[in-house]
Amino acid sequence: MKFGICNEMFKDWKWKEIVDCVANVGYEGIEIAPFTFAEDVNEISATKRAEILSLAEQNNLEIIGLHWLLASPKGLSISSPDKDIREKTTKYLKDLIIFCADLNGKLMIFGSPKQRDIFPSSTYEETYNYAKEVFLKILPLAKEKNVTIALEPLTKKETNFITTAEDALRMIKEINHPNFKLHLDVKAMSGEEKPIPEIIESAQNYLVHFHANDPNLLGPGFGEVDYQPIKDALKKINYNEYLSVEVFDFSPGPETIAKKSIEYLKKVFK
Repeated sequence: MKFGICNEMFKDWKWKEIVDCVANVGYEGIEIAPFTFAEDVNEISATKRAEILSLAEQNNLEIIGLHWLLASPKGLSISSPDKDIREKTTKYLKDLIIFCADLNGKLMIFGSPKQRDIFPSSTYEETYNYAKEVFLKILPLAKEKNVTIALEPLTKKETNFITTAEDALRMIKEINHPNFKLHLDVKAMSGEEKPIPEIIESAQNYLVHFHANDPNLLGPGFGEVDYQPIKDALKKINYNEYLSVEVFDFSPGPETIAKKSIEYLKKVFK
């Protein structure tokens, strides 16, 4: 099992400081939220992209890929009834695929709750078809660039569209594309009615990435979730990709979160 961490909790740190810290603590990979570098990914020059990759490689750190894809710029949506907005969003997702590939990233985690919400004027099925259309349009480029789009179920507190792994798997199975898979998140799964191990086992052959955290918005081991059953379920489906730490409460400080999270994960998984 490989351990990764997301970069946004480091807030005002310079990229070099982040990768130095992450590597020294013992992580093997790092995920990037594009908005932490620029509001629009197209503002990130080729030189800057090469520098981001080089500093990670100097620390033997893999750039896993991207998440928080549509946090900026404003006005993007895969579920808008407005075709122009969906087309603009499709173009931006293609720009993100290129950015991800430029960093040697292999994954783009599609969460973006507010950018996929069902609009008041739309039905669930209309929204489903809007989203499916966007994914179908970006997948040829994703395949060309060797980037996998990983669809993330989120809680009903965050969005009203694709709120269970079952919802996500429906679309993944229908699209049936090698570069369109499933991402699972412990905090999000905690909001489902099914036990987490059961959700994980249902994802066999589709799970490509995994976020380790807790419903208290902190890292693994900071809350009440016991990761031993999670380990057992992941082992049962032969998952051997990244466990990536993603938190939403940054108050303990990035170094403390990074260190304690990986200590707990190593204790359970190794």
